[in-house]
Amino acid sequence: MSRSGAELALLFLGSYRKLVDAAIRELAARGYDDVRPVHDFAMRAIDSGADNASELGRRMSVSKQAAAKTIATLLERGYVARDTDPADARRKRIKVTPLGFAVMREGEAIFDNLRAECESQLGKEELAVLEAQLTALVGDSPVRLEAPGWVAQDLG
Repeated sequence: MSRSGAELALLFLGSYRKLVDAAIRELAARGYDDVRPVHDFAMRAIDSGADNASELGRRMSVSKQAAAKTIATLLERGYVARDTDPADARRKRIKVTPLGFAVMREGEAIFDNLRAECESQLGKEELAVLEAQLTALVGDSPVRLEAPGWVAQDLG
């Protein structure tokens, strides 16, 4: 049975959404019902150096205003904080808080559990083959931690 390119894209998207939706449900069950994928993408980008709205917007492929809105949400929820720049006291930098790191660790543990469920469903060898094939499709390009623009727009 031959599939179209669009069907392949939908399979990739469906797989992604299934895992992410399951992770969101589990995070909510663990007390983090206010976390969305865009928040994790943003916190990872912030932790890797995107310490202001302009840089976060560039890394997430969204406008500075959209990045500022995400930062405001993360500040309000205590996942990030503003800190004075040691090199310039007039400038404030954003950093991930211990609560933000706790949420990211919870998310990582949940995804480990979801991977184990995939292994149980597909089998250890079959999952290894699938991962190798996906790695071959992705190529040598590093997987980016930031969200592509459509993800941010889709998730608000």
